[in-house]
Amino acid sequence: MDSDLDKSKHLLPGFKLGNFNIDVPLVLAPMAGITDLPFRKICKRFGVGLVVTEMIASRAVDMGRERTERMAELGAEEHPASIQIAGSDPLFVTEAARWAVGHGADFVDINMGCPVKKICKQTAGSAMLKDEALVARVLEAVVKAVDVPVTLKIRTGWDEVSKNVENIARIAEESGIQMLTVHGRTRAQMFHGHANWEDIGLAKAACSIPVIGNGDIVDGESAKEMIRISNCDGVMVGRAVQGNPWVLGEVYAALTGEPKPAAPTAEERWAIVIEHMNNLAEHHGVKFASKMARKHVIWYSKGLRGSADFRSHFQVMNDWQQMLDFAQGYFLGLGEHEDELSDVA
Repeated sequence: MDSDLDKSKHLLPGFKLGNFNIDVPLVLAPMAGITDLPFRKICKRFGVGLVVTEMIASRAVDMGRERTERMAELGAEEHPASIQIAGSDPLFVTEAARWAVGHGADFVDINMGCPVKKICKQTAGSAMLKDEALVARVLEAVVKAVDVPVTLKIRTGWDEVSKNVENIARIAEESGIQMLTVHGRTRAQMFHGHANWEDIGLAKAACSIPVIGNGDIVDGESAKEMIRISNCDGVMVGRAVQGNPWVLGEVYAALTGEPKPAAPTAEERWAIVIEHMNNLAEHHGVKFASKMARKHVIWYSKGLRGSADFRSHFQVMNDWQQMLDFAQGYFLGLGEHEDELSDVA
């Protein structure tokens, strides 16, 4: 994206985070099993101002697993980039934070928003929101342990009757956190129902650090509406990018006052799909890449003509070359009917 855009047209002014200017505060959400390095490389080109790795458990860092090392790998073109860690034991979390900085993180992000049961059972992720004193201890320990900015991602509370987003926002700022991301759902909601953008606004009003809004941004208009309702300083896009990194370009255009970009042609879509598949093979090896591709490539076909038939065949394939050839035939074949790409299938 053009870094010389007229900033007077920007919907948000941007902000400084450490030594970096986040001129267009569009953040790619960390999503387990999705936003690995191969996918982040693609997303970055659509105007993302800050990328965050998949969540890495602090105990996994302590175990020194090979997969954990791969999850923390950052590409040269990704910076500024954040490595996200999770855990409730200040000792393990601070060690994980130092490890993240050693792996090139420009920022360390602490996850206190993950709603997954196995994470919450360890009093990590969003379960930590039930213990505000523990939140403060962990945040203060990490801030003291590293010399890069520490950021925090949360939900609005454990459930509807125990929302404490304002308290956590104040604790975060007092602990030295330099940016707060709020997913506008409680842990009890998981990913159901609607994100409450007004609750993001409560966090914004409770602190003076930049607040990033997350939840239910699916296009440029929803990004603008979240900003209007919450007064947030930036937006984070998550599930909408699955099979559709072009949505980031649309949100980028909305934030910078540029025209909405055209939908990708069949050739443009295939160019991204094949690049993604090649990235997966290079990063993970063909065996694991084939498993990942069965998820990602099917997402790329969602809503397109003949996608149901494509999915039924592609998801049972194991041979990498066969998968490449079959995907190429499908996606480039869409160009024969460019005016009717969409389908209910």
